[in-house]
Amino acid sequence: MSFSWALVVPMANEEKEFDFFIQALKENLGKLPPGKVYLVVDNVSKDKTLDLCKALSANDSRFHTVWAPENRNVVDAYIRGYKEALKSDADYIIEMDAGLSHDPVELGKFLKHLKAGIPCVYGSRFIKGGSMGDSPANRQWLSKGGTVLANLLLGTKLKDMTSGYQGFHRNIVVAFTSYPLRSKAHFYQTEIRYLLRKHQYIEIPIYYKSPSPGVSVKAIKNSIFTLLFYCWRRLTLRPISL
Repeated sequence: MSFSWALVVPMANEEKEFDFFIQALKENLGKLPPGKVYLVVDNVSKDKTLDLCKALSANDSRFHTVWAPENRNVVDAYIRGYKEALKSDADYIIEMDAGLSHDPVELGKFLKHLKAGIPCVYGSRFIKGGSMGDSPANRQWLSKGGTVLANLLLGTKLKDMTSGYQGFHRNIVVAFTSYPLRSKAHFYQTEIRYLLRKHQYIEIPIYYKSPSPGVSVKAIKNSIFTLLFYCWRRLTLRPISL
């Protein structure tokens, strides 16, 4: 049975790695059923990323540049990308980071499980076959510690609560893009996993190749407040789920 799918990729200051990332992405897109790629760029990007994305979109119909100057944070970038993908006929939508932090070769694994009927497919660095590669020790500790703490306070059981490589059925994307997420930074992936905990899911191993920028104090504070909010709702027997 045929299906359609889309990929959402926030792009910020990717000029140096642009060609390497797009080449790797194209190589793997050529091995998969036809899909659309939404490259989301906003004012955070100060280099030529937007121009490069526009040039790519003009020459390759698989790529669509989304200029979103109204974005206030990284969560807005992800959600804007998802909403643009929903405007297409995509049955499945996958999210990944640029710069080869997430390996495009693994897209096929996500599509395999989504097509098999699993509505939520999460990339995991902490199961057999997964790895954080060359990420510095403090980032590894933050990701692993965040997973342990989130599972403890929220009652979830995933092996990786903070990975940004994930894919969903269309109806799942409609649900969380319609919900007022509290996260303003990368904790949003944890928030989504918690909100979607009642849906069937699977974790698949991914290899996180490159270290990402350090997490700001502001982002950490937002993560803590968001985590405590959902923990409080859970403890007061008013848990939220989508």
